[in-house]
Amino acid sequence: MPTTDSLDRQLIAAAWKNDVATARRLIAAGADVNAVDDTVQSAFLIAASEGYLDLLELTLQHGADVRRLDSYRGTALIRAAERGHAAVVAQLLRAGTAVDHVNRLGWTALHEAVLLGDGSPRYVDTVRLLVAAGADRHRPAERDGTTPLQGARTRGQTAAVAVLSTAPPSRTEAAAALLTAAEAGDANRVAAALAAKAPLEHKDGQGRTALLLASLHDRVDVARLLVGLGADPDAQDERQDSAWLVTGVTGSVAMLETLLPAKPDLKLRNRFGGVSVIPASERGHVDYVRRVVRTGIDVNHVNDLGWTALLEAVILGQGTERWQQIVRILLAAGADPSLPDRDGVTPLRHATTRGHDQLAAILRAAGAR
Repeated sequence: MPTTDSLDRQLIAAAWKNDVATARRLIAAGADVNAVDDTVQSAFLIAASEGYLDLLELTLQHGADVRRLDSYRGTALIRAAERGHAAVVAQLLRAGTAVDHVNRLGWTALHEAVLLGDGSPRYVDTVRLLVAAGADRHRPAERDGTTPLQGARTRGQTAAVAVLSTAPPSRTEAAAALLTAAEAGDANRVAAALAAKAPLEHKDGQGRTALLLASLHDRVDVARLLVGLGADPDAQDERQDSAWLVTGVTGSVAMLETLLPAKPDLKLRNRFGGVSVIPASERGHVDYVRRVVRTGIDVNHVNDLGWTALLEAVILGQGTERWQQIVRILLAAGADPSLPDRDGVTPLRHATTRGHDQLAAILRAAGAR
């Protein structure tokens, strides 16, 4: 039987390979995600520095200590920020890692993201996340006194400078500023408002959160920031819209992809009792339908009108190439071609009645009656 030390060594080796299946097996057998080798590396710290998101989640689920330090006396957050692993930074912030911890070099995570980063989009995302989480943008490095903003300016990191130089609103104005910035698509002002303690789930007079406003207006940069910090994709407003549900209306595949890491409820219903694939099918959002059916969403879900996505594509669509593609996609994803509406009328009959001959031919080929 392997000793605990042997299991720990094997776990660290599996972590370097990003072998999540083996890591899971070793943890179940007793390996410690916080155990370190001679170079002060653990499975948890390796996952953070290498950007292994699934492995990181596994270690956090099994007791990873976010206070553990590496050989530079830095946190996992600092390691991830140094390499611009924005998704890892987000996960560690949600897990409660101290945002302003100072390592042996005298740097915080924000210093490392700027001083060791290259100003590319992943580093800009990292800087925004840290600022939004309350990182001290004015804190001088202990050795030379350089602040993150000074470092960004010296290195010509224009986008990072814009993040770091955006002044936060007053605390009393922060909540309103958050919603305004989210709707406008100003991710830097969203970060500043959150740094000023705006509640992440604050709602406007219509019950809309910042994430819902970002989704409505297809503000992907804003949504990515909010999702990273844990915003709820299922929070519904007075019209029962949510950030996830409105992607079916807008047809934004980019927003869909941005929201998926937040694990939205694919069964959540809009005010018509429908799931997101139904309005997308009605409106002819081909690329969206092609992507959303791969999530496992129920393509045979029936809304309050008694219609499925297939029925909406036939009844409310125009019968042209876009809707023909959608019908093919839905059928390939398992849509029932003969499932009728509440009056017993099938998609084929609706297509025939409307003179949509191509749709009718597609449905007949799929065995519709």
